[in-house]
Amino acid sequence: MHTTNTPATTILSHVPGYPRIGAGRELKFALEDHWRGDINEAALHAVGRSLRARHWASQQQAGLDFVSVGDFAYYDQVANHIQLLGCEPARYGFSAQQSPLSRYFAMARGAGTDSQHSDSQHNGAQTCDCQHDGALSATAALEMSKWFDTNYHYLVPEFTADTAFSLASQQLFEEVAEAQALGHAVKAVILGPLSFLWLGKVRGDSGFDRLTLLERLLPVYGALLARLKQQGVSWVQIDEPILGLDLPAPWRNAFETAYWQLNQAGAQLLLATYFSPLEENLSLACRLPIAGLHVDGVRAPHELTSIADWLPVHKVLSVGIVDGRNIWRCDLDAALAILQPLLAKRQGKLWLAASCSLLHVPYTLDGETTLDAEVRPWLACAHEKLAELALLKQALQGSDAEAQPGTLAALTAARTALASRAASLRLHQPALRARLAALPADADQRRSRFARRQAVQRERLQLPAFPTTTIGSFPQTAAIRSARAAHQRGELDSARYAAQMRSEIADAVQRQEALGLDVLVHGEAERNDMVEYFGEQLEGFLFTRHGWVQSYGSRCVKPPILFGDVRRPQAMTVDWTVYTQSLTQKPVKGMLTGPVTILQWSFVREDQPRQDTALQLALAIRDEVADLQQAGIAIIQIDEPAVREGLPLRRSRWDSYLDWATRAFRIAASAADDSTQIHTHICYAEFNEILPQIAAMDADVITIETSRSDAELLQALRRFPYPNEIGPGVYDIHSPRVPPQAEMVRLLQRAASVVPAAHLWVNPDCGLKTRGWSETERALRNMVAAARQLRAEHASV
Repeated sequence: MHTTNTPATTILSHVPGYPRIGAGRELKFALEDHWRGDINEAALHAVGRSLRARHWASQQQAGLDFVSVGDFAYYDQVANHIQLLGCEPARYGFSAQQSPLSRYFAMARGAGTDSQHSDSQHNGAQTCDCQHDGALSATAALEMSKWFDTNYHYLVPEFTADTAFSLASQQLFEEVAEAQALGHAVKAVILGPLSFLWLGKVRGDSGFDRLTLLERLLPVYGALLARLKQQGVSWVQIDEPILGLDLPAPWRNAFETAYWQLNQAGAQLLLATYFSPLEENLSLACRLPIAGLHVDGVRAPHELTSIADWLPVHKVLSVGIVDGRNIWRCDLDAALAILQPLLAKRQGKLWLAASCSLLHVPYTLDGETTLDAEVRPWLACAHEKLAELALLKQALQGSDAEAQPGTLAALTAARTALASRAASLRLHQPALRARLAALPADADQRRSRFARRQAVQRERLQLPAFPTTTIGSFPQTAAIRSARAAHQRGELDSARYAAQMRSEIADAVQRQEALGLDVLVHGEAERNDMVEYFGEQLEGFLFTRHGWVQSYGSRCVKPPILFGDVRRPQAMTVDWTVYTQSLTQKPVKGMLTGPVTILQWSFVREDQPRQDTALQLALAIRDEVADLQQAGIAIIQIDEPAVREGLPLRRSRWDSYLDWATRAFRIAASAADDSTQIHTHICYAEFNEILPQIAAMDADVITIETSRSDAELLQALRRFPYPNEIGPGVYDIHSPRVPPQAEMVRLLQRAASVVPAAHLWVNPDCGLKTRGWSETERALRNMVAAARQLRAEHASV
């Protein structure tokens, strides 16, 4: 590692944001205690203050020059801004007597939500009470969508022509005062006005342009910045990640006007972009009247030299050089080779940072005592990334950096780890690579076209019109979770654990038959997570014990670490599925997670193209499909909820991604004969723009979320008639609310006006893993009744 000896260097370090859930998921458990009524608002706020203090201390102790304030949220940072900017949707009818926190959770979880339910008991907290006219009811939670191309979910602001703004929340200012009282140098973090508007949706008048709200919004931002300056905040990080998107001209043009107005507040603004190159927005970002610009040096290293040239030298350049999205150790020598020329161009002034908020990685490797000893040194979580920033700063500041206590040892350890990883024989499996290279050109094609397959499958399955099914999982009860925990601790041997899981599966089958469902599932009692379960049985994966990452609210995930070539040593689901099929005469779906979703929801190796890893995963799932089919399973579902999430933020890269992503799915599915029906499930994101590509996956049946998004998908299906069979979700599983039969009938009738009735399936929006049995059975009973009503109506036509 070569150091720089520049006497006049001014190098500062910071992070755009930090994880908020707590190293021990303290926030998750406090939220759920509060929702159950076990602790009051004051107790929840005390947990929040404790976590913030701890996180600020970690940043200060690592040597960062600022702590980030404003990145904390009890549910979601965009929801924080809805309250901060005074634009809670009027449909809630909030009263002055309701506390800010109760209103906040009403927007996040639905007004009137049963307090006994939490995000750990269901995958989300959404309700979407669709009225007859398709409008959202007063009780519906805000829609949830993916935060750009991450697996984090944000709550979508709602705008109408009457939306007004005001500086309405004190939370940010109180947090600034907290940090200052603890002696920290504060950098406030807020979401920029244009990104806030862009991320929202118009409700009601579909012709209304939400950009016209900017004129009303900017004075509130001006007041916000003035208030922060008055508090003594020296820097405000104002996030505008939409500068990494393909923006319409009016939105691009609005930036200069907006920021000239915001500049009048007198605050020093660090405009932050991340996740994507700036491309045509590069010169725009550089010439805005801001004091500094943060850019993602991991996603767009090729732009750094141009930015350093374009950005006036009096402005700060903050380089996101440490990856905030993945857990691989930073190559410090490569990072310095990038940073040193930039430092010279910037006349010795440079800020170092993570590429984006560290919200997207686990807290620390501390406590991971059982993690693979060879691989562990290759990794870095949030805490370790702070140390990497400190090392880079030391190395850039002077030639004596390596002589400082501990620095030489740290640099040596980093180099040793990278060399170990590069030389490891565990990364590559020659036989697998040879198999991939020998795949025939038509390996991704089914034997016949859909019409032929449909006829053969209908003859085999003999299902009624409007067939009913669920997405795959059923409630993971306390008994199931307790048995799994006991098995993991070694207190319950494998034979007794398997027997208990078979008992749970038999119970799920009996309940489904009693409800009258047409296509059954085994309920996934034996599965901890839809990705982790498969990763544990595939070569090339590792798992942490404490590597939790927030998905939204109290919902946390523990992504697998995909470090090497992927191979399936043996069947993963066949025994469970065959056992389930033995319990019923009705068809049982085999349940698999698709290659793209496993890829997207893992921390993936970056030493080879992602599409290569996706194809390895596709072969593993293909082999499982073949084994399920050989065992007599007639329907196999390959879930791909994350296929939209992987879409590049720049449209110019969409075709390339969609080509390999849909091909990976087809390779996995094409082991199936014509008589085997392939289902897929997609949810959690906006799919309307890529329906032709989703159709190109060529699944026989697709089940897809519609109720949370106010049935927007149905409008898209008017423009693009989906060619195969489809099950638009008839109720939102993200709420404990039980929708009435009439509500589901109305949605099905709307769907039947767009999709041929013979192609329609009836199902919930998503899996029921984290619901309770009581509301699950009541909702499914209504769903089955709705399907029967539709059958009767269409039979009489």
